[in-house]
Amino acid sequence: MKQGRIIIITGSPGTGKTTIASVVAKESEMDKSVHMHTDDFFHYLSKGAISPHLPESDDQNLIVIEAFLEAAKRYARGGYDVIVDGIVGPWFLGPWKALVQENYTVHYIVLRAGKEETMRRAVERSKSDKKTNVELVETMWGQFCSLGIYESNVIETTRHSVQETVRAVKEKIARENALLS
Repeated sequence: MKQGRIIIITGSPGTGKTTIASVVAKESEMDKSVHMHTDDFFHYLSKGAISPHLPESDDQNLIVIEAFLEAAKRYARGGYDVIVDGIVGPWFLGPWKALVQENYTVHYIVLRAGKEETMRRAVERSKSDKKTNVELVETMWGQFCSLGIYESNVIETTRHSVQETVRAVKEKIARENALLS
């Protein structure tokens, strides 16, 4: 059985991660694929949960990511293309890079929309109060605004349709120019 790949599709809220990851998973070239949403693993926390964007949540976030990684690895070993949908900034790539050392293929693709478009998309669909959500989305947009060595992993989504963005993601995967090392 051929081992699957792990394909991280990330970016700030409002960039199209979930929509694009869902389509990429359904249209995978592999016989089997799974669309894993990192937020689901945070929702599993029942008692003592700390909002993941707060500085004091670092230890919790690492545990959640480690649990998520174990599930992703198992799917990949089972021959699944694992499409990861979540906020995975460069500051949190250490555990993902460790997977590469374990001989997993890991692609890191960042979706980015302009600030105005990101704010419009994210604030419209938020479940939290508008002020809190605006602050959170602005902060996350800023974190993905300048990615240094990962700028070449970015796909601009501001004016792209879903299919255009999916095509760009598939091209990065096929050319293997968004691989973590």
